[in-house]
Amino acid sequence: MIWEIIFWVSVFTILHSYVIYPLIISILARCNQENAEVFDAADNLPFVSIIMAVYNEDKVISEKLRNIFNTSYPEEKIELLVGSDGSTDKTNEKLRVYSNEDGALRFFPFDERRGKPAVINHLRDEARGEILILTDAQVMFSVDTIFELLKHFRNKQIGLVGANIQNTRLDKSGISYQEWSFMSREIKLKYYEGKIWGTMIGAYGACYAIRNEYFSHVPAGYSVDDFYITMKVLERKKRTILEMKSVCLENVPNRLSEEFRRKIRISAGNFQNLRTFYRLLWPLNTGLSFSFLSHKVLRWMGPFILLSLIISNIVLSATSQLYWILLLIQGLLLIIPIIDFLLRKIGIHIVILRFITHFYSMNLALLAGFLKFVKGRETNVWQPTKRTEN
Repeated sequence: MIWEIIFWVSVFTILHSYVIYPLIISILARCNQENAEVFDAADNLPFVSIIMAVYNEDKVISEKLRNIFNTSYPEEKIELLVGSDGSTDKTNEKLRVYSNEDGALRFFPFDERRGKPAVINHLRDEARGEILILTDAQVMFSVDTIFELLKHFRNKQIGLVGANIQNTRLDKSGISYQEWSFMSREIKLKYYEGKIWGTMIGAYGACYAIRNEYFSHVPAGYSVDDFYITMKVLERKKRTILEMKSVCLENVPNRLSEEFRRKIRISAGNFQNLRTFYRLLWPLNTGLSFSFLSHKVLRWMGPFILLSLIISNIVLSATSQLYWILLLIQGLLLIIPIIDFLLRKIGIHIVILRFITHFYSMNLALLAGFLKFVKGRETNVWQPTKRTEN
């Protein structure tokens, strides 16, 4: 009986996080209105400080700088602060030239690697804007990205607004289809959470806006700064939402090996954040605790849930034909990543197999990240992930 309870609780937990919870909030979102207390384009819009930490972004930095100042937001209401975290290519050279030509750009070169959170902390302390936008060099704004983010800050209850990250270049030879499918689903979940409860659980660091007064310095050693900053806003009982019209373009990762390493780092940071914000899981009857538990914590527990599912299924397989069949199905699913790897070696790419590979690799990265967290080997010095080529 105990093993049966473990097995079916494990099944329900996985189904709840990936199927039931998304279904529940998609239905609830239809009964809720978006924030209507917004700025109009003719209003006296707030001054904004755009903050960007970069490391060896020589290939995209010039395009990014032009992109920022070619939006519909009044240029006189924008300042750009860029911190180069020990770049060794021509990033600093290009930034110096541009800062000499445009007084709106304030350039901060750091000779030694400090880590993205430390750079962001420093730039925030130098920022003059009422609103901060944090973004990455590889993320390109659409014409109305800045305005669509900032319009919501007329509502004093809103502390943070996330952007809608989109991708237009996909390559079936790698994991870009699977990664983009995952990101698209995540964006919808974050949008629904913000619309229903004002509890978007973790902005994408690629682009989001926050009131300067609600920005919290990221502690040394923290590797997932965007999640930490978002949860600090929620901790102060302010709303976090996602604006679907604030579109940014970013090429998603395509190489499984690089994305796996990135997810290990993120996973270690997830458990750091769980240690910091576990109190937000209580009381259980709030939108914040329900979304935090269902969307994040249960997924972070994914590798342990899968292990309990397999172990309990092995024990139960001798008791009935049903459990034997279920164990066989689990075994086949676990073999698929190996089959997918072998097929990829000979140039055969089957999308559905890659989705299963992607699911198990994410959970394996979560497990590796947990072990890294337990060993205390977290690091906040980051290496930007290579994206799919143009």
